[in-house]
Amino acid sequence: MSANIVRCENCGRRNRVPSAAAGVPNCGDCHRPLPWIVEAGDDDFADVVEASGVPVIVDFWASWCGPCRMVSPALDRIAGDLAGRVKLVKIDVDRAPKLSERFAIRNIPYLMAVGAGHVVAERAGAAPEPELRAWVDRAIATVGRESA
Repeated sequence: MSANIVRCENCGRRNRVPSAAAGVPNCGDCHRPLPWIVEAGDDDFADVVEASGVPVIVDFWASWCGPCRMVSPALDRIAGDLAGRVKLVKIDVDRAPKLSERFAIRNIPYLMAVGAGHVVAERAGAAPEPELRAWVDRAIATVGRESA
């Protein structure tokens, strides 16, 4: 499993955040939740997304996609705001052809919300950050209702 280095916004400590883990990542010094933003692909999707204990927003994207490059920073900010409550997983469709086929991805950016291993919400296309935030909030609420 891979890991990213994330700087804590509260205290500045650099923390290693794994792609898959039990619970949510917290800062090793101040113990505040850290944004959980990782990449996944065909080989580790089940471990990183479907086995996650927190709601997952999956972002199917490609480096050549202009709208994807506009949506990505907004999703990063949203994941930062919702640290400890959501995991953002980015999947490059060019590097994950099996996942693109499995989920019939025809348009990107394409977002899915996954809870308890099941897709609970989907949307295609770019949107302004407030609209994306509202969609993520609704998707997380859906995950909460389905797991209750």
